[in-house]
Amino acid sequence: MKEVSCKDITTAVKAMAIEMSYLLPNDVRKRLEKLRADEDWDLAKTVLDSILENADIAKNRKIPMCQDTGMVVAFVEIGQEVKIVDGFIEDAINEGVRQAYTEALLRKSVVADPVLNRENTKDNTPAVIHYIMKPGDELKIMVAAKGFGSENMSQLKMLKPADGIEGVKDFVLKVVEEAGPNPCPPIVVGVGIGSSFDKVGFLAKKAVMRDMDTKNSDPRYAALEEELLDKINKLGIGPQGYGGRGTCLSVMIETYPTHIAGLPVAVNINCHATRHREVTF
Repeated sequence: MKEVSCKDITTAVKAMAIEMSYLLPNDVRKRLEKLRADEDWDLAKTVLDSILENADIAKNRKIPMCQDTGMVVAFVEIGQEVKIVDGFIEDAINEGVRQAYTEALLRKSVVADPVLNRENTKDNTPAVIHYIMKPGDELKIMVAAKGFGSENMSQLKMLKPADGIEGVKDFVLKVVEEAGPNPCPPIVVGVGIGSSFDKVGFLAKKAVMRDMDTKNSDPRYAALEEELLDKINKLGIGPQGYGGRGTCLSVMIETYPTHIAGLPVAVNINCHATRHREVTF
């Protein structure tokens, strides 16, 4: 039985939350540079140059790459042989978020009540926390900062099985086309397929945080990822909506078994600044 202290969890979450605000992940950087190299529309080139310059300034000065420093989403993969000590894991994660957003002067964007009393919590807590039980004695925590310019463009639809794969493709393309320039393209598209109404959104969010250098383990879905990426980039929305080839950096799909009468599909959109970090204990 491995013991993991809540103090160590708080320290790790704080460090990750601060770092991800100014440090663009390597896989994202590589995709942006490739889009820039392949682009032939001058305005799109200029926009991509500005995005890359902004990332460099953020990294060198250690200041947020975007004013929307996001709502924190945490994915906690916890082995059944792990014992959390010295506190409650959820409190530890939220304390790390609280310290990061307060001490690093990151924008606090969370309101306590979604409708009736939208008063700011003033420390960007609580985080949205997903727990995934695993065998073994490892604890892995990924934290992501999800801005809502892109989050608001995400959609979920309960398709009919008869809609099939073409229905899935049509829905994904419809969501991206309706989003247009609003999520600050080039975007990252996470697609969840299957499971149930409540879980398919989780699948899409999990997909959008996957390393862009990876493909779905099922070659059929890996091929669908590439097909959708090609179709999205042919929409011509382009960087920041000014036209060009570079609308989307990556499409990533996660699936789960579903009911014979269902075909749930969720599309989670992220801006190019797919901010996330992870730690393993």
